[in-house]
Amino acid sequence: MNGSNEAPTAPGGRRLHHVGVVVTDLAAASGRYHALGFTPGAPPIALPEQNVLAVTFPAGDGWVELIQPTDPDGPIARYLAKRGEGFHHVAYQVEDLDGALAELAKAGVRLIDSDGRSGIHGWRIAFIHPESCAGVLTELVEVPDE
Repeated sequence: MNGSNEAPTAPGGRRLHHVGVVVTDLAAASGRYHALGFTPGAPPIALPEQNVLAVTFPAGDGWVELIQPTDPDGPIARYLAKRGEGFHHVAYQVEDLDGALAELAKAGVRLIDSDGRSGIHGWRIAFIHPESCAGVLTELVEVPDE
C-alpha cells in the first residue's frame, strides 16, 4: 500500500477503472445503488452494438457500471441466465489501448478483442479472456482526452 487514499497506478499507467455488474432491472438496481449513497454520473446509455443498457456511478477514483441486457439472445443475457446478477468484469485504464493489446498478444495472453471498440462515455475498450486472468473477465479502457 502507498499509505494514502489515492489508488495506486501500475507501470504503463494502468489503474483500476471500473467494476461491471450485470443486473436484470437497471432502474431497480440503480435505485439500490442510489440508496447506498451513489449518484449516477449520467443517465442510462444504450449500447446497441453490445445489446445492453448501462449506467455508471462514480466511486472514488473509479466507477461501478451496471449493465442490463436488451437482447434476450445477446451475450450479457446469456451470462445473466447462466450465472445470475452480480459481478461481471473488472476494468483497468490504459493510456494506449492498441499498444497494450499488442503487448498482451505478444506475451501470449488470450484476447477476446484484438482491436479496440466503442464503449460507454466514448471510452475505447477491449476484453481479455478470463482464462488469462485467473477466471476473471478483464476489460481494458482507454479514456479519451477531455
